[in-house]
Amino acid sequence: MKIHEYQGKEILRNFGVPVPRGYPAFTVQEAIEAAQKLGGPVWVVKAQIHAGGRGKGGGVKLARSLDEVKSLSEQILGMQLKTHQTGPEGQKVRRLMIEEGADIKKEYYVAAVTDRGTQRVAMMASSEGGMDIEEVAHATPEKIIKVFVDPAAGLTDAQATELAKGIGVPDASVAQAIDVFRKLYECYMATDASLAEINPLILEGNGNIKALDAKFNFDANALFRHPEIVAYRDLDEEDPAEIEASKFDLAYIQLDGNIGCLVNGAGLAMATMDTIKLFGGEPANFLDVGGGATAEKVTEAFKIMLKNPNVKAILVNIFGGIMRCDVIADGVITASRAVGLKVPLVVRMKGTNEDLGKKMLAESGLPIISADTMAEAAQKVVAAVK
Repeated sequence: MKIHEYQGKEILRNFGVPVPRGYPAFTVQEAIEAAQKLGGPVWVVKAQIHAGGRGKGGGVKLARSLDEVKSLSEQILGMQLKTHQTGPEGQKVRRLMIEEGADIKKEYYVAAVTDRGTQRVAMMASSEGGMDIEEVAHATPEKIIKVFVDPAAGLTDAQATELAKGIGVPDASVAQAIDVFRKLYECYMATDASLAEINPLILEGNGNIKALDAKFNFDANALFRHPEIVAYRDLDEEDPAEIEASKFDLAYIQLDGNIGCLVNGAGLAMATMDTIKLFGGEPANFLDVGGGATAEKVTEAFKIMLKNPNVKAILVNIFGGIMRCDVIADGVITASRAVGLKVPLVVRMKGTNEDLGKKMLAESGLPIISADTMAEAAQKVVAAVK
């Protein structure tokens, strides 16, 4: 789960990380009122979408008068903001953040992220703040400093000092930087985040350290512990099909291809997509119905897949371990009839009650194409599309 910048800054503020004063605005009038409340000669009008690169896309502008706040807010609110993270279709801006100006002397980067290799939290920092960290990693990897945190000990002063000195924080500001790094780590752990990123972290003219941006991703499996974070969820920023799938406990992600995939188990779902591509096809989605799928869940899965107009065929690939093949067969038959299936359907089943499941499909009277292996199933569904 992702959240907006202004929400991320609320979280950072709660953990004692210094952030600029700012207010969210959903209308132009609210933007003007926010600027009036903040006072001062300069304001920053920021588009709020779940994507980076907003400034490059024209979603972050400086205003030097209330009239400029008004005109920029009118310009940005409702725009289709395109960045390297939104894709070519962009994302509609429905929220703004109006923030006080900052005296930026230097920009840094800092983030906490789970490192699967070491099974620890990696704290990363760089002197190249304000840039995409991927660009820095590619062009100048030596400018990214990493420390790996022992969860029993937490981020130590020595590690935080290594980060601060490594990215060139002036001596007078090192203590502040260490404090921010430790609080960011504490925040990351306490909120069950999978990413907590400040880019840029700025050094102000007076030597103060401040978080000028905030990006958070949270582990969806831990959200039951954090109703206050769930309250930040913005459904306008999420794919409607993925929202619908989550209501039925289906793991669904829409892709660019034309072969719908319905599989039980995330690993098998990935392998199925790979096999489709191996034989020259393109998967239209990742869809894991899980180990406890019912006929109702399978029906809903079909409906969600078929809402995608690009789907020209469907491949059902089931390994019956916990999940019985006859239950899936019942779901496939029910779903095909319920949605009036008009595209080719290839079904491959292995495992518990496999023979019964295949018999049910064969006797259903539906034009279902059967397959015994993944390779055969992929070849048949690719041929059906062509």
